[in-house]
Amino acid sequence: MRHSHTKIWVHLIWATKNRERLLFREEGKFLYNFFIKKALEIKVPFERLNVQPEHIHGLIDLPANFCVSDFMKSMKGSSSKYLNDEKIIKQHFAWQRGYGAYSVSGSKIDIVKKYIENQDKHHKRKSFTEEYEDWKKEYGILDD
Repeated sequence: MRHSHTKIWVHLIWATKNRERLLFREEGKFLYNFFIKKALEIKVPFERLNVQPEHIHGLIDLPANFCVSDFMKSMKGSSSKYLNDEKIIKQHFAWQRGYGAYSVSGSKIDIVKKYIENQDKHHKRKSFTEEYEDWKKEYGILDD
């Protein structure tokens, strides 16, 4: 019998450098498949994942033996190398410094899953920048 039980749901958001819109249909499809494979490889699969032209939303159940920064370093580092090595994007690709990582209550998982799935509709009403500013306010995050 296992003696430790964890469910650490984390909603992750990260952006392209300068929030440049580079990840369109084909590029996004390559990147989505890359992330799914990489996450399975390190045994932290995405519960939900959505690639937008200038940012990514992901939902993971973070294992107790993993930290968010290690997961994000793996995702961002390996994906930028992949995109550049394979020349998926015509120019040099880089992620913006940092990321957002927000804890999610188990009772809100279905809401967050739907939110991530519906990013295309959501961003017709609100830009990524507006959305991220709202997230920071909601979570009490002050700019440096």
